[in-house]
Amino acid sequence: MRAFVLTGPGKSAVLDVDAPAAGPGQVVVDIARVGVCGTDAEMFSGEMEYLHNGLATYPVRLGHEWCGTVSAVGDGVDPAWIGRRTTGDTQIGCGRCHRCLTGRQHDCDDRHEIGLRRGFDGALAEQMAVPVSALLPLPDSVDDAAGAMVEPGGNALRAVRAADLSPGERLLVIGPGTIGLLAAQIAMAQGCEVHVLGVTPPSLAFAAGLGLTGAWTAADLPDLRWDGVIDASNHPSSPALAAQLVDAGRRVVLIGLSETPSTLDTRLLVMKDVTTVGILSASPGLAGAIELYASGAVDPRLLVAATVTLDDVDATLRGERPEHIGPGPKIHVDPRARRQP
Repeated sequence: MRAFVLTGPGKSAVLDVDAPAAGPGQVVVDIARVGVCGTDAEMFSGEMEYLHNGLATYPVRLGHEWCGTVSAVGDGVDPAWIGRRTTGDTQIGCGRCHRCLTGRQHDCDDRHEIGLRRGFDGALAEQMAVPVSALLPLPDSVDDAAGAMVEPGGNALRAVRAADLSPGERLLVIGPGTIGLLAAQIAMAQGCEVHVLGVTPPSLAFAAGLGLTGAWTAADLPDLRWDGVIDASNHPSSPALAAQLVDAGRRVVLIGLSETPSTLDTRLLVMKDVTTVGILSASPGLAGAIELYASGAVDPRLLVAATVTLDDVDATLRGERPEHIGPGPKIHVDPRARRQP
């Protein structure tokens, strides 16, 4: 089968590799759609922390936002899975530690992460082997484009839950990227007044088109009471800004990661009685994201700008955008498609 493989910092190839086999407790999924995200770009550039602390080494097969159809099952797996459309958890815990045994496999120190950590081959390929325990069925009302948005949607849902807002309260989202905009959509679906803070006029114009109350730059951000602030940006100054802006006694949610350490004076948190919550992964939010998509309360497909082929992934990771692309922040890949001449 064909697979996109990182061979070194800034180096990649689409290679013919052995098709996966389903081991005990595993299935093989025919991949239909894969999302490319900022973490993939960090792996491509060589800046990703896992490459520096030994948790990942080249070659790497990326792809952790995915959906597809089960085509084979291994020993111990119900054959009824064959033919089911599915997506799945990125975090594969050891299954033995106290975190895994209490439903926190995404915090397991010995976890694998699909396409990212400990050599677990990802979904930027025609097929992928994955434990059946990681799978979540997709209803027919969640198509492939939405199915590959479940993982970022789970992250966004967890962030909104952590902000702990009631209908009618006001949320500020810092960073109009995929997770930030999904969080905005989810909060709006729950009856919140939502604003987004960003930098570039095109991204803010797109955000405003989703029906938000406001899309602002730092220069024109209104002086309002922010009942919750979600930092979904990658700028090291954003956590401190979130703490400054949030109303006293409320919550700051940190889901963005900067390449360099952020500077946040914890004295501000103490004096404002602010709760700060970090969100690592989508795992506890995946099922909820599927429910939101299936009900129509949130349509993540609005954020998908284009669907490209495996041959186009290198350019995508370099920040290049195809011609005639939509305005959304997310690029999807169809691993079985071929680039048109």
